[in-house]
Amino acid sequence: MTYCKVVRKVAYLGITVFCCFSALSGCTQQLNEKPTISPKENKTIAPNWQSMAENYQVPEWFVDGKIGIWTHWGIPSSIDENRPHDGSHYGRRMYGTEGFITPSKNPERDKQTTAKLTQWHTERYGHPSEFGYEKLIPSFKAENWAPDGLVKFFKENGARFIMPVATHHDNFDMYDSSHPWNAVDMGPKRDTIQEWKNAATKYGLKFGVSTHLYWAPRFFNAARQYQKPNTLEWQLFAMDYHPTEFASQKSWNKHWFERSWELIEKYDPDMFNNDSPYPDDEFAEVSGAALFSDFLNRDLRENNGTQTTVLSFKNANMDKAAFTYNLERGMFGEIQPHPWMWATDISGNWFYRKNLMTKMSIPVLLGNAVDAISKNGVVMMNVALRGDGTLPEEQAAYIRAFGDWIKINGEGIYGTRPWKVFGEGPLKIVSKRTGENLSAFSAQDIRFTHKNNSLFAFVLAPPNKPIHIKTLKTDGVLSRNIQRISILGANESVNWSRSEEGLTIWLPKALPEQPVIGFKIVLN
Repeated sequence: MTYCKVVRKVAYLGITVFCCFSALSGCTQQLNEKPTISPKENKTIAPNWQSMAENYQVPEWFVDGKIGIWTHWGIPSSIDENRPHDGSHYGRRMYGTEGFITPSKNPERDKQTTAKLTQWHTERYGHPSEFGYEKLIPSFKAENWAPDGLVKFFKENGARFIMPVATHHDNFDMYDSSHPWNAVDMGPKRDTIQEWKNAATKYGLKFGVSTHLYWAPRFFNAARQYQKPNTLEWQLFAMDYHPTEFASQKSWNKHWFERSWELIEKYDPDMFNNDSPYPDDEFAEVSGAALFSDFLNRDLRENNGTQTTVLSFKNANMDKAAFTYNLERGMFGEIQPHPWMWATDISGNWFYRKNLMTKMSIPVLLGNAVDAISKNGVVMMNVALRGDGTLPEEQAAYIRAFGDWIKINGEGIYGTRPWKVFGEGPLKIVSKRTGENLSAFSAQDIRFTHKNNSLFAFVLAPPNKPIHIKTLKTDGVLSRNIQRISILGANESVNWSRSEEGLTIWLPKALPEQPVIGFKIVLN
C-alpha cells in the first residue's frame, strides 16, 4: 500500500462557546450566536485531544442542515432476505459458536442466536468451511442501484447530507480501495462511494463517509479456523492480526490508519464518521488522535483556516468539544453544550432483512427528531438498501412521511438553535445510548427551537383543546413580548393569551393533518 502522511500548517480557529440554558442558568450567550473567528497564521491542531477540543469548530452547514441520511449497504444486503435474526452481523455469526466473541450483555442468548444462524446458513448455502462469507459476494450485484434517484428522493424529503457506509466490520470496502476486497474489483464492480458523492454534489447535499473497520479482526474470529495461508481470503478475514489483542498491535493500528487515510484523501468527505474504536494515544503517528487531527488540519489548510468538515464517533468518555458525538440509538434528556448526532435506524436491522422495521411509529419518530433538535442535536436516519440497490417501500414510506412534515415545518427546524430550555411535558427522556424513546408523545409535550426574532413551539401530538405552555408565562424565561403567533405551513395568525400561568394558544377550526404541530411565535 502506498501511503503519504502530509503534515500541514493551518490557521488557528477561535473556540466556539455554547451555553445550555435552564430557568436557573446565569449564562447570557444565546446558542445561535456565531463566534467571531480570528485566524492566526502558522497554527495547526496538534495530534492530541486537548488541542482538538480547543480548536474543533462544528461547521454551520451541519448545525443548520439538521437532517441527514445514513445508508448501510453491502454484502449482508444480498443474503437471503428470509434469514433469521443476525443483528446486522451475519459474517460474525455464520461460522458457529467455536471461537465466537460476543460483546453482548446476554452472551448465552447471543450464542443461541449464532447457533441458529449457523444452522440456517449451512442448510441454505452449505457448511461455512465450504461456503464462506467470501462466496456471498457474487450475489451482491447492485443491479438496480440508482444513486442519483435515491439522493434526489432523500433531498426532496428533507435531507441536507448523506453518509454511506464505506467499510463495515466485515472488512469489505465499498469503494476503489488498495485493499483487494472491494466493490470495484468484485461484487457490484462499481465505486459506490464515488457515485454517492457525485449524486450528493449534483443535488447540493453534503457528503460523509462512515467506516467501521477497526472491529474486523475480532469480527471474524470464528472464521479463522477455516482459513489457509497465502490465499486472498487471508486478507479478508484479517488473519495477520490477533483476534482479541489487535488493539495493542502496531501493525493493525497502522493498517487501520492507512486504510482510513486513503478513504479521506481519495473521496474528500465533508464528514468522517468512525463508527468503531480507534488506536490509543500510545501509538503516536498512527493513533486515532493523529488521524482525526490530520483530517481536520487537511480541511483547515484547504479552506483558509476555516473548518468545513465534521468529525464524528461514539466514544462517550472523550471531551465532546473535540468532535461531534454520535449517539447511536440513544437520546439526551437535556440540551447539550455541543452539537451531537442522533443516529437512528429506520430499517430495524441496519442492513436489510425482510419484514423488519424500526419499532418507532412515524409520530414518535417525528417527535424524537424534534426532541433531539431542541437539545442541540442533528438527526441522522439510517436506511438499508436491498442487495440490488433499491430502497424497500416500507422504509421509503417513513422517509416520505418525514418529508411531508418537514415541508410544512422546516422553517422551525433548518437554521435554528436550541432555546433557553428545550421544552416541557410529561414524557421524560432519559440520557443514554441504545435507549430511544418508543412511547407516544402527548399534546402537553412541547419542544422549542429559535431563529432570528422567532421562537418555535412544537406540540408533539395533535391537540384537541387549547394549548397551554407553562414555560412561556409572563414572569418566566421569556422576557420579551409576543407580537403574533401563527401555525407553520398555514401562515395564519391564531388567538392567544399570556399570563402568569403561561401562554394559551386557542386552536383554529382546522389544524394541519400532521403528527407534530409547529407554531411560530414572533417576538417584539
